[in-house]
Amino acid sequence: MLKFSKVVLKKGKEDSILRFHPWIFSGAIDRIEGTVEEGDPVTVYTFDDRFLGIGHSAIGSIAVRIFSFEEIYPDFAFWCSKLKLAYDLRCKIGLTSRKETNVFRLIHGEGDGLPGLIVDYYNGTVVIQAHTVGMWLIRDLLAQAIKAVLNDQVKAIYDKSSKTLPYKAAIEPVDGYLFGEKTTFEVMEYGNRFLVDWEEGQKTGFFVDQRENRKLLSEYSFGKNVLNMFCYTGGFSFSAMQGGASLVHSVDSSAKAIELTNANVELNFPGDKRHEAFTADAFDFMRDIQDKYDLIILDPPAFAKHKNVLNQALQGYKKLNTKAFQQIRPGGILFTFSCSQVVTKTNFREAVFSAAAISKRKVRILHQLSQPGDHPINIYHPEGEYLKGLVLYVE
Repeated sequence: MLKFSKVVLKKGKEDSILRFHPWIFSGAIDRIEGTVEEGDPVTVYTFDDRFLGIGHSAIGSIAVRIFSFEEIYPDFAFWCSKLKLAYDLRCKIGLTSRKETNVFRLIHGEGDGLPGLIVDYYNGTVVIQAHTVGMWLIRDLLAQAIKAVLNDQVKAIYDKSSKTLPYKAAIEPVDGYLFGEKTTFEVMEYGNRFLVDWEEGQKTGFFVDQRENRKLLSEYSFGKNVLNMFCYTGGFSFSAMQGGASLVHSVDSSAKAIELTNANVELNFPGDKRHEAFTADAFDFMRDIQDKYDLIILDPPAFAKHKNVLNQALQGYKKLNTKAFQQIRPGGILFTFSCSQVVTKTNFREAVFSAAAISKRKVRILHQLSQPGDHPINIYHPEGEYLKGLVLYVE
């Protein structure tokens, strides 16, 4: 018998859990038997006392995130087995054995049955990012499990959860190494070398989810003038250069991002005059670039993190894409993305379609893009499909 506090659902509120959706909303709960602090493991039962799952409790609308639908005690062996399943998937899709790539996502939250946990692998350094208190409280146990599963492939484990945990949580997280120490910030993706600053950079240090889309971009770049908006560390920029672009301009409002972009371009293409970077607001920069670029990348940060700003975000996507459609060269290619989870594929497509109509350009879809295999989507949790992209041909 599991000795955790018991969450009992209201009558008829168990249907989504029986379909293996891992979220339990606060409005579905009838009562809690026992004392529960944020992050505590709890067992979940139906109104008529049928076991449903085990999860971490949380303050907020999502009150429980289930990490097991089986009545098994979550000990060290349990977490090792979950991590091994995730690692085996990365092995099967070839990410752990590529000589030209040594960075991948090891754990992708709900997609790997571990809601609230993100883990990225950077050339021997593993970066953990907890999005729930429950996962943060067992960070040392998770680090031990990662070491047990990956063995000597792990040189260091860094916890970078201070900015991703709920701000209302009564904890004081401090980022730092749980194991080992910094050795190198240099990693490799499809033969391109780049510097990743997991200690100070955004997310875990790099946008691993665009790996396959960057590779696709390189195949479209030969002989083209390329504009990479919201460049961050320049991943799309040096992928375009690798593909033979004639000119690449990188733009970001952050001077630190531009510094990293220039460093990464120099690392791969020392002294190459094809590249130039600009610290500027995206909308200001795109005000007058008429007929200058024949390949544009729009990969903005999440315009909407919550549903209450969804309409505002869609207006932002429409405005941004309208600018690109109006100013890209005839016969140009537009790579455009949304990484907002609350923006659905339909939402995003409608915003882009509206932008095309406003610009009065003829536009065709060449590719519909999503996240790669190391960012799997749990078929029972469609909310996990956060990255949406379109590759468009503009006449």
